Amino acid sequence: MSGIKKLAGQTLWYGVPTIASRFLGYLMNLSLPLLFAQPASTADLTQVYAIIPFLNIVFTYGLETAYFRFSQDYDQTKLYNTLSVSLIGSTIFFTALLFLFRGTIATAANLDNHPEYITWMAVIIFFDAISTLAFARLRQENRPKRYAFARIAGVLLNVIVVIFFLGILPKYLQNHPDSFLGNIYNKNTGIGYYLIGNICGSVLTFIILRKEFSQIRFHFDPAIWKKVMTYAWPLIIVGMGGMVNDMLSRLIYQHVVDLPEQEAKHELGIFGNIYRLAVLITIMIQAFRMAAEPFFFNRSKEEDAPRTYARIMKFFVIACCFMFLLISLYIDVFAWFFTAIHKPAWVEGLQVVPLLALGNIFLGIYYNLSIWYKLKHKNLTGAMITLAGAAITILLNILLIPKWHYLGAAIATFSCYLFMMIVSYKLGQKYYPVPYARKKLIAYIVLVVLLYGIHRGAVYFLDNHWFNLGLATALFLFFTWFVVQIERKELVKIPVIGKWIKSNG
Repeated sequence: MSGIKKLAGQTLWYGVPTIASRFLGYLMNLSLPLLFAQPASTADLTQVYAIIPFLNIVFTYGLETAYFRFSQDYDQTKLYNTLSVSLIGSTIFFTALLFLFRGTIATAANLDNHPEYITWMAVIIFFDAISTLAFARLRQENRPKRYAFARIAGVLLNVIVVIFFLGILPKYLQNHPDSFLGNIYNKNTGIGYYLIGNICGSVLTFIILRKEFSQIRFHFDPAIWKKVMTYAWPLIIVGMGGMVNDMLSRLIYQHVVDLPEQEAKHELGIFGNIYRLAVLITIMIQAFRMAAEPFFFNRSKEEDAPRTYARIMKFFVIACCFMFLLISLYIDVFAWFFTAIHKPAWVEGLQVVPLLALGNIFLGIYYNLSIWYKLKHKNLTGAMITLAGAAITILLNILLIPKWHYLGAAIATFSCYLFMMIVSYKLGQKYYPVPYARKKLIAYIVLVVLLYGIHRGAVYFLDNHWFNLGLATALFLFFTWFVVQIERKELVKIPVIGKWIKSNG
């Protein structure tokens, strides 16, 4: 349990800023229905933010994970300098290519009306990429306060810029048309201020991390770099495949759905919004990974490491189950909200959110399972799993989106992550056996799906707001009680939670 406590502490330190920063960004994205009446007007933004993660994989090419892996084998200063020189040089080169081919990229992405989005996107990726190793070093050196400050400050500035230019300034200028502030506002930029806000946040983050950049010495060790790249290059495939699985549906949606352009943009805007609800689980997964990756590598040589990994998986799945219930049982709250603000178009497609959320649970389990190929230097095998998942994603999106629209995209995501999870588990048990509580984990997942089914069935026959919320809360509390009864012996050992369970046991 001491290992789990340590990971919980690291997740708190490094995960909370990640959750906070991403949740602020999530709230900003959720504000789209407040600022734009029609989802079609947000389709171009959805398209840009579907491209960015792919480019981030190329720009960083697995160096973050490799830094954690080799920091135990090489002098950390020499390793940091070598990888930083590599990262800075490649980032400048890749950014130059984006600027050179921005017109071609804009045409391919259906952004001919806004080619400036590609330029702004390139600036965002540039600053985010060169900050990657600085953040990794803060995590490796256990400097959470500076890490948290840099993360949250950038997102806060992003949010402030967007709110100011889209929420406050337009109304102010209507009443004060002669104000000097009119010189810095262009109403034609519209939703593009989301990207401008992102640029401001990324630049601020870079400025905050200037101390980490000033410590870089341009000393490049070819032997270290070659060793690192041998380990890291399959992670590019893993990352790209993962992004295909995560982003492809939004990237190709308007190209494969059999609708006129404006209707296709409308549905893409809707799908981008409903996907953000399921991403609440992904936020938790990301927070966990921030702490878990260095933790797993540091614990890998201990004799009880597999047992520790198994217990971590159990608590991770339980946490994901709670998040699934929170999203799926209270999904109607989002529908009521959009209806109340007279934006009924945004209610479309909410019924597929639970399926997307369940798929994201499988993704989180896969990330936990993936430690085996990173520890056993079988990154290429991990890449093959991800590529197979990407093939499933591509095929099902092309086949199902024209037929079932949002539901088709959700089924593709669900199927891909389910496949990757099962295959990774089977291979992991062969190369690096971990005593996962498989039957118990499956039981937890099946139970929350059944609770969701009970809720939807009951609400179908009695569609009343208060009954809906009351039943949702009762089912959520039932699952909480059930978990406490099953896991009591381990939960009482956890600080804060353990004291509460004892006092109520």
